[in-house]
Amino acid sequence: MVKFGLQFKATLENVTNVRPLGDDFRWFLKLKCGNCGEIPDKWQYVTLEESVPLKGGRSSASMVQKCKLCARENSIDILGDTIKPYNVEDSESFKTMVQFECRGLEPIDFQPQAGFAAQGAESGTQFPEINLQEKDWTDYDEKVKESVGIYEVTHKSIEC
Repeated sequence: MVKFGLQFKATLENVTNVRPLGDDFRWFLKLKCGNCGEIPDKWQYVTLEESVPLKGGRSSASMVQKCKLCARENSIDILGDTIKPYNVEDSESFKTMVQFECRGLEPIDFQPQAGFAAQGAESGTQFPEINLQEKDWTDYDEKVKESVGIYEVTHKSIEC
């Protein structure tokens, strides 16, 4: 089993504490089979609230799937205690936001979507419904009368 970290990078304007919201947050990933190298065309998602028992009953994972090419059973599990917010001091640098424990799979791409949250860097204003699918998000913070935003969202996967 191998651990992979999903690193997040963005430019933050007047916001901090960018994070996935809730155990039902969907991490949309492209996953590569470590046995045959197959990469399905479709995005797949994993959540903390889903748990599937592994063969042998020793443990469970967020997702278990059988490769369509080689029929090998692979799994990926979100390590919930590794989920970290992306803060204003992290702006414009890569930071590991979550780690996945993988058996036979490798996350090779990530598609941020809805379900992120953030707060005003100075005001503490909550922004609970952020969609990063377009790699940019903007809003207005009434408390401090300033625009807020998350720009140039990018990511990479690293072996931990």
